[in-house]
Amino acid sequence: MRRGLIDQIVCLFRTPSKKSTSPKPSSRPKGGSPARESSGTGVVYEYSPEMDGDPDPGEVVWTWVPYEENPSQGKDRPVVIVGRKGSLLIGVPLTSKQHDNEAQVSVGTGSWDPEGRPSYAKLERLLEIEPGRVRREGAILSRAHFDEVVAGVRREQSR
Repeated sequence: MRRGLIDQIVCLFRTPSKKSTSPKPSSRPKGGSPARESSGTGVVYEYSPEMDGDPDPGEVVWTWVPYEENPSQGKDRPVVIVGRKGSLLIGVPLTSKQHDNEAQVSVGTGSWDPEGRPSYAKLERLLEIEPGRVRREGAILSRAHFDEVVAGVRREQSR
């Protein structure tokens, strides 16, 4: 009797088995505005991560990001928040695919990718994100990687 109860309690606290975590493309989510392209003017870059449930610069968060080729479609993906523009967050999407033909900075691996793949910040894509549209905090990016991303974004914005 006692052993059966312990087994039931243990089952309640086990992490469910992971299925594919690849987000599927989806239509624009309802309610509020999803991430959108930013001109980069008026951005205040800062590093102030705090895993408190609110998205902050220096954190990797998950939010819906529109596709460049079709903004009415997109997917949930990790984004590194690099600063603020008024009440909006400014971020760049992360990808696990390195492309030599686009400006990227390696940010290493982190808990934002359950498969532990190296990630790259897509510097040409500066996004404005409403804080309420962030699905979850993913991790804190190291200060060194954050500084490299911001330096890369500034280079791209000055072109």
